[in-house]
Amino acid sequence: MGGPHLRDSALMRVVVAGGGVGGLELILALRDLAADRVEITLLEPQTDFVYRPLAVRAPFAGGDAGRHSLDRMARELDVELRHDLLDRVDAADHRAVTGGGQQVEYDTLVVTLGAARQPAWPRVLTFRDESDSEAVHGLVQDVEAGYTRRIAFVVPPGITWTLPLYELALMTAQRIWESSLEASLTLITPEPGPLAVFGDRASRAVGDLLAAAKVSVETSAYADVPRGGEVVLRPDERHMTFERIVALPLLRGRPVDGLPSDEHGFIHVDEHCAVIGADDVWAAGDGTHFPIKQGGIATQQADAIATVLAARAGADVDPQPFEPILRGKLLTGDKDRFLRADPRGGHGETSEASAVPLWWPPGKIAGKYLAPYLAGSTGAPADADGVEVEVPLNDAEVRRLLTLVPDEHGFRAERLG
Repeated sequence: MGGPHLRDSALMRVVVAGGGVGGLELILALRDLAADRVEITLLEPQTDFVYRPLAVRAPFAGGDAGRHSLDRMARELDVELRHDLLDRVDAADHRAVTGGGQQVEYDTLVVTLGAARQPAWPRVLTFRDESDSEAVHGLVQDVEAGYTRRIAFVVPPGITWTLPLYELALMTAQRIWESSLEASLTLITPEPGPLAVFGDRASRAVGDLLAAAKVSVETSAYADVPRGGEVVLRPDERHMTFERIVALPLLRGRPVDGLPSDEHGFIHVDEHCAVIGADDVWAAGDGTHFPIKQGGIATQQADAIATVLAARAGADVDPQPFEPILRGKLLTGDKDRFLRADPRGGHGETSEASAVPLWWPPGKIAGKYLAPYLAGSTGAPADADGVEVEVPLNDAEVRRLLTLVPDEHGFRAERLG
């Protein structure tokens, strides 16, 4: 991994390439753990941080994805923001070069560029982010008008994050049954069960939701869409026809010249998220080789990196490895569901599903620092000890504790009514 590449009598220069979930979580964590021991530069061409997990609500008049000014956040967190994109890295000289030709020297570089979203098939409505909300809204309008009655929601074989497709299917079903319409909805996925990454208990709970919403499910199905309206399910070569098809994109890494990556552009990292084969460079988020591509996972990788960098900068912090815990908030159009699992396994039954929050604040992105920061009214990061609350699921009495409020110790549970 190499040692610190520091100037004499200077703050440690940290360059963060990417102002998404992972990059912002890292900055917040560093400000908490290392305070003024680090000098942070953020490279990000966009002017706003967009809360993309909420984009699935827009087609159903649920509001747009939230936007937060990166310039404002940079001022609040004492970060130099350069509206530019990392293009290449000269690791030997500790220099990052941007697409605009800027050369930025660093002591440590953290790459949080995320992943590119590519349609799996042409002529298929692919939901990537908020930019596709209007197209899905048009589909919903066609359903309401009776023009479209047979819809497939398809997870393509390959690297992707499947939860948004379940949300689209459930919210479409909710709209149909609220309006007393007739339609046939089918969700097709290569997963062995609905949202199987969350474990057996959560998968069964999601399956029950789909059944109650009258959404048919085809699991362990590797789909192809050879032409508009036709889906071929492999390995049994079964053909199905639909009036409309909604699919998820495939995810690909964003290769950076000068940094090693695999054939799909993903960066391989070690247990502390240090880039393998490049000294003093770390990476977090969808652009790494970790198979689960989700915002909460990106924040946990960023938190692990922050402990290493804070220790390097002289803070009294023990570096911690990345140990993933998967948390997902499933929007249904009715009552949301909170899902939790330990993807490492080997620790007994870790799969949980609940209608009450399993973490706090109960947002889509359960970042230790980013979630309370975005939920708060001030620019200061919340006390890390008060960010998360695990709600036990085995105690029926605790299940009725539906609200958590802040106090001097972090958060406490209070019964509604």
